[in-house]
This record gives sequence, C-alpha cells and structure tokens, in this order.
Amino acid sequence: MGLKEYASKRQFEKTPEPEPGLRHKGRRLIFVVHKHAARALHYDLRLELEGVLKSWAVPKGPSLDPSLKRLALMVEDHPLDYKDFEGVIPEGNYGAGGVIIWDRGFYHHPSVGDENENEKLLLAGLRKGDMKFVLEGEKLQGAFALVKTRKDEKSWLLLKKKDRYAAKGEILKENRSVVSRKTLEEMLEADRSKSFRQKKLDQIRLHEAMESEDLQDAPVKPMPHGIQPTLATLVKEPFDHPDWIFEVKWDGYRAVAELRDGDVSLYSRKGISFDKKFSPITEALRELRFDAVLDGEIVVVDDQGRPGFQMLQHYQDSGSGHLLYYVFDLLYFRGHDLTALPLLRRKELLKKILPSTPRIRFSGHVREEGVLFYKVAKEKGLEGIVAKHSQSVYEAGRRSREWLKVKTQLTQEAVIGGFTEPGGGRKYFGALVLGVYEGDELMYIGHVGGGFAEKDLKDLREKLNPLTQKECPFPVKPETNAPVTWVKPEIACEVTLSGWTEDGVMRHPVFLRLREDKAAREAAREKPLGSGEGGS
Repeated sequence: MGLKEYASKRQFEKTPEPEPGLRHKGRRLIFVVHKHAARALHYDLRLELEGVLKSWAVPKGPSLDPSLKRLALMVEDHPLDYKDFEGVIPEGNYGAGGVIIWDRGFYHHPSVGDENENEKLLLAGLRKGDMKFVLEGEKLQGAFALVKTRKDEKSWLLLKKKDRYAAKGEILKENRSVVSRKTLEEMLEADRSKSFRQKKLDQIRLHEAMESEDLQDAPVKPMPHGIQPTLATLVKEPFDHPDWIFEVKWDGYRAVAELRDGDVSLYSRKGISFDKKFSPITEALRELRFDAVLDGEIVVVDDQGRPGFQMLQHYQDSGSGHLLYYVFDLLYFRGHDLTALPLLRRKELLKKILPSTPRIRFSGHVREEGVLFYKVAKEKGLEGIVAKHSQSVYEAGRRSREWLKVKTQLTQEAVIGGFTEPGGGRKYFGALVLGVYEGDELMYIGHVGGGFAEKDLKDLREKLNPLTQKECPFPVKPETNAPVTWVKPEIACEVTLSGWTEDGVMRHPVFLRLREDKAAREAAREKPLGSGEGGS
C-alpha cells in the first residue's frame, strides 16, 4: 500500500504526527496499539511489515476472549516512526483528537523460524486474508488472527486464539498508555482549545462507559416510560456510616428525563410534562445523543450557586437566575435496565457518560461523613441532604428506607381545603385551611396566614376561585377565626413549622410555596424515622 495515502491525508506543518519515511527495521518485528479519540473513539492495531506499519482500526478494541470477534477495518499504512507517536492531533486535521500508545511490543508468526522466514509467513497470511500471529505486548499476549471477511477489501475480523493467555476479563479497563502512563483524558489536557478538549473528553467517557463491565450484568430491556421516581424517607438527624453516601437535597422540581433517538421527554413525579416549561433543559438534553433515562432535580440557582424555589417558580416570567438540571441517577442506558445495579455503580457510570454542559450537571456526593455534610448544608442555607445506601437498588414509585432525607428546617406538604376572608387592610384571603390525607380522608392540620407576598395572595386566590364549593372537604368541620370558603382539595403547598400539638395541629406554620409538581393525594403527614435508624 505504501505511504502515499498517509501523506495525502495530512498537513505536517499542522500536525505533530511523523512524516512518511522508510526506516531500516530492527531484528524483531514490532507491533503497537494506539487508542485514538478521533471522530469516533477506537483502537488502531499496527503491525510492522515491509518497512511500514500495516494498520487496522478496531472500533470496539482488542479482546483476550476467544469467543469475541472484533471488526477490524484496514486503513492506510503508517510510517514506522508512528510506533512512538503520542499526543493531540489538533482540531481541523485528519484524525483530530488524542492518541496514546495503549500497548506495544514484538510479534511473530506462530511457526516462526528465523526472522526472514517470519516476515515471509506473515506476508503470505496477509495476502491470503488469514494472518496468524503471536503478540508479546505489555497487555496483549498470545496467539491472534486477522481474517478478511467477504464484505469488502477493508473489513477483517480480529480474533483471539485459545491459549494460556486467553481470558474473559475486560482488558480495555486498563486505559493508560504503556509509555507515558497517561489516560486519553490526561493527554487531552495539553490541548489549548477548551471546546475541542471538552468535546473529546465527553466522547472518551461515553465510549469507555460502553467498554466497561458495568453493563454486563444489566439486563437488556426496552426503555421504560412514565417512571415514578424513588422517594426518600424523612429522618430526624444526620448520621455517619461507611456504607452510605450523602447528596445535596436540591430545592426544585423532581424530574425524570427519557432520551431516545434524539427525542426528549422531561416530566414531573406525577407525570406532568416539563418539555415546554423548561425548554432550555429539554434542548440541552437533546444534545446528549444517547438513549437513557435520568433522574434528577430542576433548579434555579443564584450567582453563588444557591438554589431558590421562588426563583424556579417565577423563572418563566423573570428569567432571573441560572436554570439547571442536576442529575443524580441513571436508570436505563443504551438498551440496558440499570435499576437493579448498586447505586454507586449507577452513579459512576452516570458520571462517565454525562457531558459538561451549561444546563446539565452531575449531582455529586460525599461518602460516610453525613453529619459534617449536613452542617455545611445548613450553614449555606440549603434545604437539607439526602442519604443513600451505596448498594441500594432503584425502587421506582416507592418510598425507600435506603434513601433518607434530613431537612435543615421542619416542613410539611399539605392540601388546601379552604381559605378565610381577609381582615384589616389585607386583600384576597386571610389564611389557608390545610389538611393531609390519612387513607382516603383529608384531615385538618391547621391554617396558615403568614409568608405571603401580595402577589402570592392575588395569584393563589385566582387559582382557588374555580375550585370553590359549598361542601367542607374535611370529615370534621374545623373551627376558623373568620368566615371560610371551601375548595376542592386539588392544590398542594408546603409550609414551615416549629412542631406539632398533641392534637396533630401545626405550631407556627408559615407558607413556603405551592407544590404544583406534586399531586394533592401525595400530601401525608411526614413522620420521621427515629434518630440513626437509617444508618444501620
């Protein structure tokens, strides 16, 4: 084939790759395997023959498993000096991206005699389309074969022969260069173009996630739809435990994202579409280009990164703050159901595949130290923390005792059952009459008159007007300090409180926000587990 095609594809004043040139061969034939983040991340197998490196692109990489047949596409010959090449091919050049020497060593024909006979036998196999050889590398060892398919002149299969070096394990997990000891990501850190570097890093992480063993015991299933997320159980106090991880409890809307064939469905825990309401998130998810189901929280943060629910509720009108989707779980990925995998494995895979974008963020965690993490969250004015057992499975639609929430202030979700007439100079209404569901009955828990801005009073009254009714929604009509208008119990809200009376009525409640993302029927009295119950 020669080096003419190699030279025609490259501008050597713009790429660090070696210029073409024949070099006197050594006593033994060499091989090299490059790992290359080009347009598609792949591996290049290069075998020295006739003074050049005969080369094959192997999309899924080599394997030590004899049961696997790996496609190998023959490409142009490369100069022998390419055996020493590592670095970054700049954007705009052929094959732009990072390159590392993933493996290298010597190779020979299985029935080698002297070196002259060795090369003749290898060349004969190459021309025949059935090339057998033995690798003596740092990662790859033993007998292999390249067999030409009938598809076309360039398509071959790379096979591992059965011998003492054959193995079922995934050799591609060894992802460092045998020369520089760098990964592809570390090699790309030297590139000056930030956008090009980030694009390549995202590509590498996604490809390596597919190479990993994380998916091997995840069953192949159709993508699920309309998932109800796992819910956390309230506990009184934080705890430390080596088997648990701790995340920020984001003050936003819980949201599941389904990504399939470039389409995105983003919806709330009660199945309400967020596609239009938070279209910037939907558009950012559409750019991910893989099939997956994600679980996370939509938030709006200020310039200091603090989330604010009021900013989120008014984001469409004001546009103030930064709209983000913090993703903390991966339920499905490229045909595989991940819900039965341990949480930490799901999160590790999520971190690999999730690119760094202005709108989509990976929600990190700390291990073991829940008490300190809670203290920091409280100091920063955050809503709380979520503790999760590191080996927990994903229990869709259930409230799990392996996911626990610890709030920095006591809150309660409630259903609005009525409102009282305003007094003094107040407009629209005086207080909301609130309840929670116990079975099928709406039980009174108190009324709240504080915490409203005038705009809140007006907006809420407009939402309540169409729901007014004569019948009291509570089985026992509660006493109020002003005339009351009853409403259909369809709107959920959240209040802060200092505690509960013996009769189950809230002490000092203050209105916090509407919970339009939650169904009214979900509002139940939250009874925290005892201190430390979740940590054992």
